[in-house]
Amino acid sequence: MDAISHSETIPFDDAATAVENHPPGYVTLSVGAGDHGHIPPSHDPDRPDLSFPFQTTDTEWAGFTDEYRVTSKTGYIPGELALRPVPSHYRRLPAVLADPEKAIHLKQVKLVTWYENDTEDPRNWRNAYKWYITFVCALSVVSIAFATAIIAGDFGGVVREFEVSEVVVALSVSLMIIGFGIGPLILAPLSELHGRRPFWVAPFLVYIIFNIPCALAKNIGTLLVSRLLCGLFGSGPFALAGGAIADIWDNNERGFAVALFAAAPYGGPVLGPIVGGFIGETVGWRWIFWVNMIFAGVVACMCATIPETYAPAILLKRAKRLRAETGDPNITTEQELFRKSLKEIIIETVVRPFQMIATEPILTLMSLYASLIYGLLYAFFFSFPIVFSEGYSYNDGITGLMFCSVPIGVGMALFVTLRLETHYIRRAQSKGGRADPEDRLIGMMIGCWFIPIGPYIRINPPAVMPGGGNWVGPCSAGIPFGFGMVVLYFSANAYIIDAFPGYVASALAAKIVIRSGLGAATPLFITAMFHNLGNGWAASVWGFISLALIPIPFCFYRYGKWIRSKSRRAA
Repeated sequence: MDAISHSETIPFDDAATAVENHPPGYVTLSVGAGDHGHIPPSHDPDRPDLSFPFQTTDTEWAGFTDEYRVTSKTGYIPGELALRPVPSHYRRLPAVLADPEKAIHLKQVKLVTWYENDTEDPRNWRNAYKWYITFVCALSVVSIAFATAIIAGDFGGVVREFEVSEVVVALSVSLMIIGFGIGPLILAPLSELHGRRPFWVAPFLVYIIFNIPCALAKNIGTLLVSRLLCGLFGSGPFALAGGAIADIWDNNERGFAVALFAAAPYGGPVLGPIVGGFIGETVGWRWIFWVNMIFAGVVACMCATIPETYAPAILLKRAKRLRAETGDPNITTEQELFRKSLKEIIIETVVRPFQMIATEPILTLMSLYASLIYGLLYAFFFSFPIVFSEGYSYNDGITGLMFCSVPIGVGMALFVTLRLETHYIRRAQSKGGRADPEDRLIGMMIGCWFIPIGPYIRINPPAVMPGGGNWVGPCSAGIPFGFGMVVLYFSANAYIIDAFPGYVASALAAKIVIRSGLGAATPLFITAMFHNLGNGWAASVWGFISLALIPIPFCFYRYGKWIRSKSRRAA
C-alpha cells in the first residue's frame, strides 16, 4: 500500500453519527463476535493498552487495533474489522479506512491474534509465574535506582581522594539520572521492533561492565563518564518493566502489580545511602561500586529468565511462521503492515514529547509535579548528611540508617494504591463501565497533603530542633514523604496515561524528560542551599513549593474535562 498524507477529521461528538452514515470506504470499527474475535473479561477496551506498539506503528494511517488483546477460534481476525480511530477529542478516521481501495484490500488481510486459551499468551501463564516475573521487573528497577544513590553513602571519600568539591562529586548522581532520561528514548522503540527480551539482558550486561571503571577510577573524569554510561545502559528496566507487567497482567487485573512497580523507582534510591553509608565507613568508597556490581549481576541473572512477553513480537513471529507454512502472504500483524519509517520513529520518540510539553498543560503540570517529588527525594539524600553528620555528628553508616523511615512510608503507600485501583474500577462501573481520566486524581488529592509535612518536621527548627534534640523527629519525616510520594506518583502516572490514550508513549517520554532534568539538577544545588539558607529555611522553601502545587490535582479534577476538550491529542 502507498501511504496517504492526510485523513478525514471527525469531531468526537459526531463519531457515532459518522459510523452510522458510513462514509465511502468506511468499515465497521468494532471487533465482532465468534470467529472475528472477542475481548476477554480481563481486558477493558476503553482503557489504554500499554502493550500496543505506539512508537513504531503508523496510527495516523492505520488507527488502533485490539489485535494484541482479543482472542479468536481461528487465530486471526479480518483486517477490515480490526481497525478503529486513535482515541482523542477529535477522532481522525484512519486514512486506510477512508480510502475505498485501501479498505477493500484490508478485507483480504488476516491479522494474527491469540487463540482462545492460548498457552503462548502471557496473560494465560500461571499466576505464580506471572508474580515471579512481576517481582523480577520491580527488582530490576530497584537495583538501577539503587545505583544512583549508593554513592551518596560516602561522598566525603571521593572528595578527599580526588580533591574536588562536593558539587563535582554530585555530578556522579546527576549524570546517571541524565542517562536514565536518554536511554528509554532509544530502548523503548527498539523493544517494540525486536521484542523486550533482548534488551533485558544485553544493555544490563554493559551497565555491569561500566561499574568496573567506576570502582577503579584514577581521576574524577573517569568516574563521571562511567556513571553517565551506567545510566544510559542501565535504563533498560525503566523502558521495559512497566510494559512487561502490562503484557502479563491485563488492565482489569494488574492493580497490585502496578502499585508494586510504582514504588520501585522511589524505593531503590532510598536503599542506596543505607547500604553505601556502611560500606564507605568500613571498606571505602570503591567497594560501593563493587557491591553494586555484584547486586546488578544477581539481578541480571534473574532478568535473563524473563521470556518474551511482548504480544506484538510474539504474534509477529507466529505470523511469519504461518506465512511460511501456508504460503498465504495476507497473514500479518498491524505493526508489520503499518510500520513507521525510521524518520517517523525519531519524530515520535524525540520531537513529539517536547511538542506535547509545550502544548499540553495537563501533561506539563502533572509531569512537573511528579518531577518535583523525584527531585525532593534526591534532596533528602543530600540534606540528611548535613543534618545528621554535621548536626548530630553521626558517621556515614548511622546517617544512612536515617533513610529507613522512607521505605516505611513507601510500604504503607502500596496498600493505599491497591485500594485506589479498586476504587477506580468501582467508579468506572458506576458510570456504565467507563470512568473519566479525572477519576485517577483521587490519589493525588490524598497524597499531595503528605508531601509538605516531610520538609517541615524534618529539619525546620520551629518543629524539631536539630543538634541537641532527639533524632526521631527529623528521621520520621521520611514516613509521610515516602507515603505521599508513591501515592501521588501512582495517581499522576495513571492520569497521564488515561488522558492521552492515543499518545501514551510520547506522554510518558515527556514525563521522563522533565523528571530526569529536575532530578539531575537537584543534587547540584541542594548542599549549597542548605549551607547558605540554613536547615530551617532550606527545608521551608521545599515545603512552600510543595504547598504551592497542592491545588494542581484539585483544579484538574474540576476543570480537566474542559481542558481536554481543547486538545486534539487528549481523550
